[in-house]
Amino acid sequence: MSSSSATSPQKAAGLIVGAIGVVYGDIGTSPLYTLKECFGGPHAIPFTADSIYGVLSLIFWALMIVVSIKYVVFIMRADNNGEGGILALMTLALRGTERKTTRWFLMVLGIFGASMFFGDGMITPAMSVLSAVEGLTLLNHEFEHYVVPASVVILFLLFAIQRFGTASVGKLFGPVMLLWFGSLAVLGLAQIVHHPEVLKAINPWYGLSFILAHKVQAFFVMGSVVLAITGAEALYADMGHFGRFPIRAAWFGFVMPSLVLNYFGQGALLIADPDAVKNPFYLLVPESYRWMMVILATCSAVIASQAVISGAFSVARQAVQLGYCPRLDILHTSEREIGQIYIPFINWVLMIIVLLLVLTYRSSSNLGAAYGIAVTTEMVMATILTFVVMRRIWKWHIGLISTGIALLLIVDIAFFSANAIKIPEGGWFPLVIGAVTFTLLTTWKRGRSILFKRLNEDSLPLEMFVESVGAHPPHVVEGTAVFMTGSKTGVPHALLHNLKHNKVLHERNVLLTITTEDIPYVPDIDRLRVQSLGHNFWQVEAIYGFKEEPDIHEILKISGEQHNLAFEMMETSFFLTRETLIASKVPGMAIWREKLFAWMSKNATKATDFFRIPTNRVVELGTQVEL
Repeated sequence: MSSSSATSPQKAAGLIVGAIGVVYGDIGTSPLYTLKECFGGPHAIPFTADSIYGVLSLIFWALMIVVSIKYVVFIMRADNNGEGGILALMTLALRGTERKTTRWFLMVLGIFGASMFFGDGMITPAMSVLSAVEGLTLLNHEFEHYVVPASVVILFLLFAIQRFGTASVGKLFGPVMLLWFGSLAVLGLAQIVHHPEVLKAINPWYGLSFILAHKVQAFFVMGSVVLAITGAEALYADMGHFGRFPIRAAWFGFVMPSLVLNYFGQGALLIADPDAVKNPFYLLVPESYRWMMVILATCSAVIASQAVISGAFSVARQAVQLGYCPRLDILHTSEREIGQIYIPFINWVLMIIVLLLVLTYRSSSNLGAAYGIAVTTEMVMATILTFVVMRRIWKWHIGLISTGIALLLIVDIAFFSANAIKIPEGGWFPLVIGAVTFTLLTTWKRGRSILFKRLNEDSLPLEMFVESVGAHPPHVVEGTAVFMTGSKTGVPHALLHNLKHNKVLHERNVLLTITTEDIPYVPDIDRLRVQSLGHNFWQVEAIYGFKEEPDIHEILKISGEQHNLAFEMMETSFFLTRETLIASKVPGMAIWREKLFAWMSKNATKATDFFRIPTNRVVELGTQVEL
């Protein structure tokens, strides 16, 4: 046996364990609260054996249809060069679309879906940790007063350690979640053995008859059933880290059976002891071992929260690279793993809002009203975008995909509608967060487009300028000047200002444009496009994927190695334009959005920091632009 074949199964096993630890943290903690919320709250259903079978059937088929069929089987096929996530899906859908109105519609879907992810990312840590720590009240009723303070401390520490990276903690994620899912399966199976009749709830007729019998109340229950599938979007979003096979193998081989056994075990417990409805998850556990389960559940909740926080960092980085978000400080916490990043601004905003949620709602039941609307909104967006990919990229038959997508949309819209009625009770929160984020992202994208247009209106054609300089050369000084520019056809404003005020040109002038493609990564061999314009002018385009960050040092190194355009850093000066933006009544955006864009631009990370340009080699020249 070759060494490669010997190590391949080991690598696959490692990826599967890693996927269990990272991908399934959110959906894995759903048994803490799902069944409890289905039978609790102001819209509680009649507590009978048939209603238990009905709810279990709905949970089981939600896992099968939404998670197994929709995400694991279909949506995970829509990979953008191996990467997943709502923004990756959006760029894939846009690739096959040419009509301007259709592109605008798809962009709105993708950006709003990403915006709702941040709303979900704020609720998940609060909900998961509160649900886990609430197990303390079953150990001793006097511990009830410590649930909120303990949750606040745990969450604060979780956000505080983000800047140190998660590489060392991440090694524990897989084994801890293996123990967690194994415990879910064993606890559930122990109850099912005593009441095996609960397994008949696998029959979808029990779910359907429950809906037909209870109608309005069943509709409300659907808003709680959706809690069982929160975190399903992580399967697709984390595909780039682990690949399709490990995520699918982990789901079908271990995670899904463990979840199903636990839900059915809770159902069996409720049939035997209706009083267990106050917390069916923890009451599955023998009393002498309950404290151990509280610790394990808290660790699992922290892991689920960590996965969501890391996901928020990843989505924010993609938004920056795709031009929907201002430049942010992005710090790499691992020298080996490119995906391990830390964004201070996102981290502290998340922490403040998560802690406010815990202090405001104070229990998982209260917070349950705010949970679900963000997830279901994103699911609807993902289904529509997948339809476009199936039709335009995969070229599937329109009849086949229309039927399949229609069935998935019926399920998605049913869950969305059931959660929409919770808007007055707390569901408004993720919608507000999503709306604010959507406004910020679209304002930045539109503002940059307007700014680029205004700058181009005032710029000179590049070819004409180079010929003019060649015919009437100004005074030339030693060294290389690199002018950062977003246009490949116009003269950079920094170049014009330098020539106007200093009346000199360097002996070598490089016009550098950094472009982000709609693919996650660009190989080094395709990184640069270099063209000589004559008269000591070169045009360099550096191309990056939406999961990469530009690096000036890398660009200069590749330029010398592959294109024979070498740079000596101590003899190179970087010229940047700093725009002072002024809101005006010129057609473009509403005045308030122009002021918002100007504020975002003012507070964006400096280009020198973002592109990693040595500050002592930078010359900034200002210009005033009316939007």
